[in-house]
Amino acid sequence: MTAFDQAERRSWAGQATAYASSFAKLCAYPVPWVLDAAEVCAGTRVLDVGTGTGTAALAACERGARVTAVDAEAGMVALAARAASAIDVRLAALPHLPFGDHEFDAVIGNFVLNHVGRPRDAVAELRRVTRPGGRIAVTIWAVPGAPGQALLGQAVQAAGVARPAHLPALAPEDDFPRTEHGFAALLSEMGLADVSCDTLTWNHRTTPDEWWSGPAAGVATIGQIVRSQPNTIIMEIKGHYDALSAQFADPDGVLMLPHAALMAHGRV
Repeated sequence: MTAFDQAERRSWAGQATAYASSFAKLCAYPVPWVLDAAEVCAGTRVLDVGTGTGTAALAACERGARVTAVDAEAGMVALAARAASAIDVRLAALPHLPFGDHEFDAVIGNFVLNHVGRPRDAVAELRRVTRPGGRIAVTIWAVPGAPGQALLGQAVQAAGVARPAHLPALAPEDDFPRTEHGFAALLSEMGLADVSCDTLTWNHRTTPDEWWSGPAAGVATIGQIVRSQPNTIIMEIKGHYDALSAQFADPDGVLMLPHAALMAHGRV
């Protein structure tokens, strides 16, 4: 396990409920496109890796698929298990999945590759558990991000806060370009065929309080950065957030935050 993986485990420990009430709705947007790209339909044996609260797994169940899901955080596993009794949910993390070779017709990973220290090893593991001819579909956040994605980070930067040393970035030799070409190349490099990558864009509708609740609770890397600061600095970040978020507010005060994700998919 890399230092990045270890930091991710610490960052997400105990955060399932806070994630469910803050960022989960945002991350649910690509699910229909991911399932379509993986050709999920009735009878498909599907593995959802990094299931989170189980949104994609539940949607696959609703299509009549036979669904197994895994997550690295026990709280997420508990939430996903409650989403539908038909889902076989297990505690597991990339790049080591507790399944034999070629067990699944389709493997999906909605934003899970944003949270692994060695993306190439992770994709290789997704490929290992997918049958020949089966499909893999995965998403990541686009870089540079859309304006709504940058909002919280801009508030942190405006307060003069740098990324703490206990939150290491991905090692340069393990990273890849977070572009359509770069993401597609990653899947092709790991042996997938007929690879393509699309950019998904949408406006995430939320309230200022809901969007702030994630980092305020320590959810994800941005939350860990915020929570590691003294109260005076947290309040300064919040002040910048309030000012910056006003540009995205509609007349009723609801935020419309532009986001962009990349969805890459291919055949084993």
